[in-house]
Amino acid sequence: MKKHDNIKFKAGQNIAMKVPSHQYEQTVQFYRDIIELPQVKDEEPQIVFKFGDKNLWIDKTDQLSQTEIWLELECDDLEEAKIYFKSEDIIRRDEIEKLPEGFEGFWIASPGDIIHLISKG
Repeated sequence: MKKHDNIKFKAGQNIAMKVPSHQYEQTVQFYRDIIELPQVKDEEPQIVFKFGDKNLWIDKTDQLSQTEIWLELECDDLEEAKIYFKSEDIIRRDEIEKLPEGFEGFWIASPGDIIHLISKG
């Protein structure tokens, strides 16, 4: 049984992630164990997860000091998602960008400090 059976997550568009080596393991753990995306391939220094109809490539990159990509995850129950992420100690980042009036969603940051828009989908 998944930790979040009462919430369904699905990917939006857009992917390609370069992650500094000091954040690589935590980032992989976030997508594999907390979000529970299916793993397609593991050929370190890269790991590939299925992300909707896209592939999410996470590349360990020694020369970077931080990762800079924003992604979108859609879910069917935003209130349950808020509770779930809080229980997993996932940081909310609502200050990162004001969402349009009436838009259903919120921002979080993964352990690798990737910004995610969690939207109603």
